[in-house]
Amino acid sequence: MSNLHPRRWLILVVLCLSTLVLVVDNGVLTVAIPPLTRDLGATAQDIQWIIEGYILVFAVLLLTAGSLSDRYGRRKIMIIGLAIFGAASLLATYASTPEQLIGARVLMGIGGALVMPSTLSILITVFDDTERRKAMSIWSSVLMVGLIGGPVVGGLLIAKLWWGSVFLINVPVVIIAIVAALVWMPESKGPWRKPDYPGALLSVVGLTALVWVIIEAPAKGLGDPAVLAALAAAVAGLTAFVVWELRTDSPMVPLTLFRNRNFSGGSLSLVLVQIANGGLLLALTQYLQFVLGYTPTETGLAMIPMAIAVIFTNAVGATIGHKIGNRALTVAGLLVLAAGFGFFATMTADDGFITVALALVVFGVGAGLAQPAAVTALMGAVPAEHAGVGSALNDTVQQAGAALGVAILGSVLVTNFGDAMPAGTPEPARASIADAIGVAATTGDTGLATAAREAFASGMSATFVIGAIGVTAAAILALVVMKDRKSERAGELDTEGRPMEMAVH
Repeated sequence: MSNLHPRRWLILVVLCLSTLVLVVDNGVLTVAIPPLTRDLGATAQDIQWIIEGYILVFAVLLLTAGSLSDRYGRRKIMIIGLAIFGAASLLATYASTPEQLIGARVLMGIGGALVMPSTLSILITVFDDTERRKAMSIWSSVLMVGLIGGPVVGGLLIAKLWWGSVFLINVPVVIIAIVAALVWMPESKGPWRKPDYPGALLSVVGLTALVWVIIEAPAKGLGDPAVLAALAAAVAGLTAFVVWELRTDSPMVPLTLFRNRNFSGGSLSLVLVQIANGGLLLALTQYLQFVLGYTPTETGLAMIPMAIAVIFTNAVGATIGHKIGNRALTVAGLLVLAAGFGFFATMTADDGFITVALALVVFGVGAGLAQPAAVTALMGAVPAEHAGVGSALNDTVQQAGAALGVAILGSVLVTNFGDAMPAGTPEPARASIADAIGVAATTGDTGLATAAREAFASGMSATFVIGAIGVTAAAILALVVMKDRKSERAGELDTEGRPMEMAVH
């Protein structure tokens, strides 16, 4: 039986604040792209690396960070990560070149990687089965508030101050989270295990090469020698990592977790969802600003219908989840999510806010049902002693999905945009809609601006069709792999041979 911590709801506040700062930062960055392009002279590749530099380091270090949190203390590692993230945010605030901002974002990725596994692992250890779903629903709702609030606050700051202020807002949130963690949160860690230095090294090498390939392959092509070399390094490194982890007596990552149907089904479904989501955020924020002419503040406010839908649906899911099970909620949510992508695919350059809002509501309902249920299912399969690295494993596969989404769907968007531009369009205007709008503003060619908006809407539709296909595949995967409610209640054995209801305590 679990011993409920008397301050567990205050601890949840700390966990929400700690994760909120990461989500707010990424949300803010999406509306900062136009002023960054203008003020720093950032190219399309610079913008990609400002986004991807964070994702690369974050994804690469998650497994190692999760292992460190289990070994040395989840609160300790979380606080160190918050401090690094806050300091790096200050560096980003006053960056004067794209290269300086990329460097600051890399440091922020290091801090974020230390924070993320600790938050979710602490949540599943301080809440038992009777309250975990409710806690997860609150945590997910707060993250959605951050996702929407980030662009809104960021838009206001950009309008009144300068783009650097969007990173400065991280600092007070970090300070509050650190103080609250020191005051309210107890330390927790797994049992002592021998350090797995070879596993950590192989995971870093393999994941670095893999994420680099994901980022660079769309631009350079799979036949590029550097891409082929990195791909070979990724395959070799990750294969060696898997072989080593399965053979060593003290693995950094218990890969046997994937034998559990809820863990493997939930994780793989969420990967496909994150691939689709990466393309959605990249395309939609540019659509709102460059095609519909929204300001950064209006772009953030336009996301509010999705936030309301997610929060409301999270509450519904927390209420009915115990009755119908995680698989049913996950599959239903993913199918609604796919319908949302289909709705987005119908949008044109002439659509207004009503169409966007309706599509966001459908998307929000699907996300509110599917994601908390999938995360609850997979994290419920993680034994307490592996909570940190189990959380990190979940985060890693999702971040890989997000990186794939930005890289692959972003490449699809750019390619389709260039192909849809009229013959005779200047080559610089084919690179991106931001470049096309810039050329049109310089030359006074209103026809070019109109053509760019129509071409972007066309390319965006193709991107969203791919997103719909990916999420539908995730629904099928969840239906086939995840356990139904009857199996969940039957108390199947976990990967360590213990009843599942005991494995999480």
